[in-house]
Amino acid sequence: MASNPDQIFYYTCLVTFYLIAPPTWVGCQSTQAAYGKHARPGWGPTIPPGLAWLLMESPTVWLTLLLFPFGRHYTNPKALLLISPYLFHYVHRTIIYPLRLAWSTDKGTGFPVSVASMGFGFNLLNAYVQARWVSHYKDDYESDEWFWWKFGGGLVIFGLGMWANMWADRVLVGLKKQGGGGGYGVPRGGLFELVSCANYFGEIVEWLGFTVMTWSWAALAFFVYTCSNLIPRARGSHQWYLDKFKEDYPKGRKAVIPFLY
Repeated sequence: MASNPDQIFYYTCLVTFYLIAPPTWVGCQSTQAAYGKHARPGWGPTIPPGLAWLLMESPTVWLTLLLFPFGRHYTNPKALLLISPYLFHYVHRTIIYPLRLAWSTDKGTGFPVSVASMGFGFNLLNAYVQARWVSHYKDDYESDEWFWWKFGGGLVIFGLGMWANMWADRVLVGLKKQGGGGGYGVPRGGLFELVSCANYFGEIVEWLGFTVMTWSWAALAFFVYTCSNLIPRARGSHQWYLDKFKEDYPKGRKAVIPFLY
């Protein structure tokens, strides 16, 4: 499959993406990363949450933009269309979401540098794999008769997921501004009536849509990793809500997948 050093490096990174998913699932089942509602001592120095999100998510923007022009398809309108939803999500996550956190009246606890560093490393890997696939290694732009069907269907799924993710973020940041429950309260309305982590559900749906759009092993790796990371974390957050708010928390809610889990 790989015949030159660049291909060898790319496919090594792609295989690595799949290999880190199982240990991530296992690790997140037993340990919650110590930020947000799960903040606790013992994870080293911290920085403001908004700054942490900006720094650790930034490779998805700057590395993607840096790599894309070096791909053989970088002028292909289809390639530009495929990478645009990915960039749109991460411009929001890198710039807009951190600003919302910074403007919150409840600044919250610090964000461990150790966790931000792990996130930074993952985003380097992800940005490289996605950008190089879309701009260089995808080789069926002209021969794929189903391209527009996959792109259109995937874009609808992605759009619904991003809407849910952004809406849920606004609800959660709003609760922080209210300052109740140590900066946290019971989220209500919309998808929060079905699941505790509507933001995670929205993000899972987004990357499912991106997988359909690109129809690639690269995007599937991201979707698999997203599930291995967010589903166990959602289960931990769901239990946190149940323990903290006890009788006030709706017992019928699932953790992250409506009606299922």
